[in-house]
Amino acid sequence: MDARSSSPEPPPQDLWSSILDSVSTTRTIPSKQILILGQPSTGKSTLTSAFLQKPASDDSKDENKIDFAIGYDFADVRDDADEDTIARLSVYTVPSADHSYTALLPNFLPPRTALPHTLVVVVLDWTRPWTFVEELETWLQWIETWSQGDGSRELEIAREENRERWQSHLQHYVEPSTDPIPATSTLSNTVLPLGPGILTHNSAGIPIIVACTKADLIDEGHDLVAGVSGMGGMVKGTGGEWEERTDGVMQILRTISLKYGAALFYTTPQPETLQVLRQYAFNSLFVPPAPSPGVPGTDAPAPVRNPFPFQHKPNTLDRDRVVVPAGWDSWGKISVLREFDPKAWGEAWERDLEGDSDGSSAKALFAALVPDQGAKPPPLPPFNNPTPEQAFLAKNYDENSKKADRDPRGAFRDPGELEGATAGIVGPLGPSGFSLPNVATALSKMENEMINTLTSAAPERRVPGRPANRPAGLQPPSASPPGRGPASPNGTPSPTGGQTQHEVLQNFFQSLLTKDRPSGAGASRAPKTNGTKDAAEDSGS
Repeated sequence: MDARSSSPEPPPQDLWSSILDSVSTTRTIPSKQILILGQPSTGKSTLTSAFLQKPASDDSKDENKIDFAIGYDFADVRDDADEDTIARLSVYTVPSADHSYTALLPNFLPPRTALPHTLVVVVLDWTRPWTFVEELETWLQWIETWSQGDGSRELEIAREENRERWQSHLQHYVEPSTDPIPATSTLSNTVLPLGPGILTHNSAGIPIIVACTKADLIDEGHDLVAGVSGMGGMVKGTGGEWEERTDGVMQILRTISLKYGAALFYTTPQPETLQVLRQYAFNSLFVPPAPSPGVPGTDAPAPVRNPFPFQHKPNTLDRDRVVVPAGWDSWGKISVLREFDPKAWGEAWERDLEGDSDGSSAKALFAALVPDQGAKPPPLPPFNNPTPEQAFLAKNYDENSKKADRDPRGAFRDPGELEGATAGIVGPLGPSGFSLPNVATALSKMENEMINTLTSAAPERRVPGRPANRPAGLQPPSASPPGRGPASPNGTPSPTGGQTQHEVLQNFFQSLLTKDRPSGAGASRAPKTNGTKDAAEDSGS
């Protein structure tokens, strides 16, 4: 007897969804994001084209460029053999540090889900070096605020895991070397503590790159009157003072970057520098999670390999292609280049973050080293405080009320009325304020003209009791039985034969059209209706 059940196992209720979920989990392509922050015309579009390996369009020129509130583009990231797609890379940009733009970013990059997959690039422009510290402070503070999000428990866990991952990356950083490294367990398990001034900020452990663009213009010299760009405009020539200032700027940037665990790169339009920056960005995006502590007596799990290793050596000597990876720098290496106190600059930076703007702040010290040579906006005109409307009207009313000739209503009044008039400009109009014809006068004039025209056109027989100067058609209507025409005042029927007032007016206007014609035609056409009626009355009588 077969021990197996005769009935097969029932299939899942939603078989198609389970198949799709199994396929999607096995073939899911991770998504990575790069957020580029910088002021207008700092070279953000050039970096975007380098990260995505897309040619820059003609719209990137300053005269044709259109900035959107949030710029977005994407591309697929493939392996070295260009066979498999490893990730989908999205690049976001903002036109400036204005709050109306940066407030939109959390909607597209929510920190709860974007923290482990986001790299931030802060772009500085070497043609405006006096803005470095101020812009760094603005952008780094925004990054810290963005990473805090809504402060939920899930976000706090993601922040802690992300910081552990980045801190482990800094501690395990090894400078690339051509010499073979002995594969010993002692070196792989050795974890050095972070030095002073390293990763004191950036509590969420976000990978940050400080990219100083247009580094080929550092030594560009221009006349100070015509305008300057770069350090060469501040110090004419390429002597000791020029080198001292450029080295001082680099040491300050390295000290600030060290506090946030950030990397420092100088780029030029040359593809070599942009390619190095792209390789390091991918290496930072795919940093593996921090290794979990091993349990005694068990084998430690194999470390996860980064699919994009960074093999470029650090470089602090070539001023147009500086490369300082995160995890390599320290206060000692910064002080070797030239006499410099990184601790004092770190304290000055802390005073800036606390809001102190005295002479020992980082902004004040940096302004002494790199004076502001930017074009100043023209000063605003003095504030014009207008006179209140009621005070202005009261003043002019008092002045004009004393002068009768200033009253504009005088043009419509009789001279006799102006002699005794004392009214001001503003006030009620009198009944004779304007010498204009009123409705009653116009109707009376029209009625007289109609009477004269009808009288001269055809004599009519007088009806006893009817005024001689009023035609029959213009008699006021009186009470009459229903169905009968209006009657005359003495009770006799109206000579108009029951014509309405509209018909009488029609005859009047018809006579006006014909009265300027020859007398024979006018006399034979105008009184046609009334003359016929009168003739009928004479024959009847």
